[in-house]
Amino acid sequence: MSWIDQLINDYYRFLKQKTVITEAQLSDWVEISTPFTDVFNDTIDIYVKKQNEKFILSDDGKTIRNLELSGIEISRSQNRKEILDKILLNYGIHLEGQELIVEATEFTFPQKKLNLLSTISEVNDLYVIAKHTVASLFREDVKNYLNENELVFTPYFISKGSTGLEFTFDFQIAYRNKELLIKAFNSVNKLNLPHFLFTWDDVKQVRERQTEKKVTGLAIINNLEREVKDEYLEALRNKGAEFILWSERNKIENIEKLRA
Repeated sequence: MSWIDQLINDYYRFLKQKTVITEAQLSDWVEISTPFTDVFNDTIDIYVKKQNEKFILSDDGKTIRNLELSGIEISRSQNRKEILDKILLNYGIHLEGQELIVEATEFTFPQKKLNLLSTISEVNDLYVIAKHTVASLFREDVKNYLNENELVFTPYFISKGSTGLEFTFDFQIAYRNKELLIKAFNSVNKLNLPHFLFTWDDVKQVRERQTEKKVTGLAIINNLEREVKDEYLEALRNKGAEFILWSERNKIENIEKLRA
């Protein structure tokens, strides 16, 4: 077992150990505290209530309220509202007032819980737009980069893995004998890298059987504001994934990674 395999195993063990369930005494809601953090570096909590044969999952409105406390009002920015609507549509989450909500059955609960957490995480990224020095989210920069190179791609590509869960990639490019699953990393760390490698490998097993194509994971990493550690790049190499550093995106060898 390589060190990155051990790191991925440790990552999922960490998620399980740091997930805490608390049942409220005077309410039907159950609180699930996760190891993920919000814009204030507090843990992200979601709430679950059983209603007949269904389960209601909610963030209790904390995600939107935290953005407003940070000085970000979604309703005052058409750009932010459009981004929010895309995120909600992508993960099948509803906005009721300020509350992010999704319904689940016993069978779909794991997927819906993952979708809600993914939505909360991406909505929290809207905090970045409040900084005047940031012109756009890095994902939009990558989208423009793909367009500049006249590539045909699918944004917010969703695919089911061998575990039965559906995972979302920022972009997908399909060729006759090759398929690219792309993740845009504004920053890379020991939490989001193992998650990307796990989801790509899980989906790869299914996609290659379905399409009879080689499925490659490609990480496009923003290294302009912070240096990327060599160990992260080595982890990508060890797992057979490709990467493009943003500062080197226009090099011929990197553009070739995007083509058939």
